Amino acid sequence: MVTTLPAAAQAGHARPEVLDQVARLTDLEESTVEQMRAEALGAPTRGVVAYGEYQSGGWWTTSLMNHSDSGDPHDVVIGDGRPRPTSLLEAMPATARFLDSLGLDFMYVRLARLEPHSYLWEHRDYAELRDTGRHRLHIPLVTNPSAVLVTAGARVHMAAGALWRLTPSQAHGVCNSTGPDRLHLIADVYADDAYQALAAHPHLRDGDAVGLPEMTEADRAELLAQAGQLAELGFTAAAEQTLLRAFYTYALPEGGAYDLIAELHAGRRADADVHRWRAAKAHLLARP
Repeated sequence: MVTTLPAAAQAGHARPEVLDQVARLTDLEESTVEQMRAEALGAPTRGVVAYGEYQSGGWWTTSLMNHSDSGDPHDVVIGDGRPRPTSLLEAMPATARFLDSLGLDFMYVRLARLEPHSYLWEHRDYAELRDTGRHRLHIPLVTNPSAVLVTAGARVHMAAGALWRLTPSQAHGVCNSTGPDRLHLIADVYADDAYQALAAHPHLRDGDAVGLPEMTEADRAELLAQAGQLAELGFTAAAEQTLLRAFYTYALPEGGAYDLIAELHAGRRADADVHRWRAAKAHLLARP
């Protein structure tokens, strides 16, 4: 069932702004998705781990269209410009035909794989790129119910069989709690008439978005106590990741997980770690 914005917010208990940040645009033919899925799963490379500061590990990307003169699919740092097909896309004819059929002005196209028990921490994208209209499209090829996007205080499962739009300039994070791998085709495109026609009817279905609970003072105290015990035992990274994962459990204010880590280290009088995480918050959330 397709819902309007107010109904989606009520049915899924998600905040109204969720639809502004992530939405279905159109359903795709099952045979097309199956062909692209087979090509992606048969790719000779998993890709490379890039943007390490944004993730726990386990997020791999490989380019289908990039700006490399050599056509190297392992050049995965996105940027502005008119991309060219990589050697990988040249070996994926069904995917190439689908992308061409969209008639869009592409900036970058890649495959992104998120392994089980892996996280992309809360962040914003596009901050380093020129100020121009652009959008990010997701086509889930392999997914599972534990693979979710978190944004605007809600968990959104991008189901296969649809083309989705994400607004990555807003704070968001991704997790794949149990697996198997989550594999998406991701296309960054410039705004033009073709995109506007494709995105004319953004919507969510009942159950796509589920609101997260607010963190109570008791929740906060318990979480900090757990992280503090890990830190006292010398497992500082585990303590930090315990707090980072709160973003996927509670509807925190923007940057709230990073503030929890800074609070943890302030209590330990670890001033260098406090500074490090305040800087990480500013970097990941693209704040001056």
